[in-house]
Formats: sequence, structure tokens, C-alpha cells
Amino acid sequence: MSLDSDEQKLQLVKQRVRAFQDFPQTGITFRDITPLLKDAAAFKVAMDLMEAHVRKIYPQADVIAGLDARGFLFGPVLAQRLGIGFVLIRKKGKLPGPTECVSYDLEYGKAEVEIQTDAVEAGQKVLIIDDLLATGGTMWAACELMRKRGAEILECLVLIELKSLKGAEKLKPVPHFSLLQYD
Repeated sequence: MSLDSDEQKLQLVKQRVRAFQDFPQTGITFRDITPLLKDAAAFKVAMDLMEAHVRKIYPQADVIAGLDARGFLFGPVLAQRLGIGFVLIRKKGKLPGPTECVSYDLEYGKAEVEIQTDAVEAGQKVLIIDDLLATGGTMWAACELMRKRGAEILECLVLIELKSLKGAEKLKPVPHFSLLQYD
């Protein structure tokens, strides 16, 4: 299959994301990226599209911050292609040394994410990446971490956005970009 247009490339990526109805609970449609990760050509296309977007809009980015854990799949690849660094945003208690932490609300309870205090310097231009934007809680917490470190957040970048959950609204005024969107 010849992939001449960005639309054809997006269709290939979308074909490699499968849906599981009623997982992990009734009424939820889980978007599984495993087939995309398994298909080297499709994964390369997804990374090509993300790279083209970032190069066009944010050539001045200094670092990519990836969210635990699937942001770690896309972030280092993109950072390497752009010739910039990659830093980890992890669940609390997973990083050694001094860390900065932010807590955020879940549907039932709270969670916390952290970053090492020397991972991002004040004034650095940061892109935050993950596989999915749903309700926006984790991505919002990542933005808060970057603000606490004095970084400039250029954009939140995801493979998939679940538009009906309105996570992008929680991120405002930070711009966001998603390759694929679902209701």
C-alpha cells in the first residue's frame, strides 16, 4: 500500500488501533495500541507524523517529558529523532533522588506523579507526551509539574484523544495535539 498523503498515513495508524468493548468495565471502549507497536511500519508512520508536526510547529523544543508508562514508548523515539533530551514523569515513589510531586484527582481517589528536580531547568521549552488523552487528569498534573519547575510548556502531544471525555478543556490554555480522535 502506497502512503502518499498524511490522510493515508493516519488511516494506517488508525487501522492498527483496535477497540475492545466493555473493557476494563461495562460501557468503556478500550483503545489498544498493541497492534501498532507490533507493526514496525505502522509505528514508524505514527512517529513520522508526530515528528513532522513538532518540527513544523515547535522547532525550538528543548526536551520531551513522557508520562508513565506509555509516554515512555513514544517520547524517547521522538526525542531522539529531534536531537533533544527525554525526561520521565513517573508515578510517585518510582524515581530516585530529590523529586517534585503533584497530586491530582481520579474518579475514585487521588494519584500523584513526580519528576526529578534536576530533570527540567527553568525556562526550558517542553513538550509533554503520552499515548492517550482521556479526562486530562494525568496530563494536567504533568503540566503542573513543568510549571513548578519553571519550564515553558509548548504543547501536550498524544497518539489518541477521547474527545467525549473533554480532557483538552482541563489543559487550557496549554495547546494539545492528537493524531487520532475518537468520541
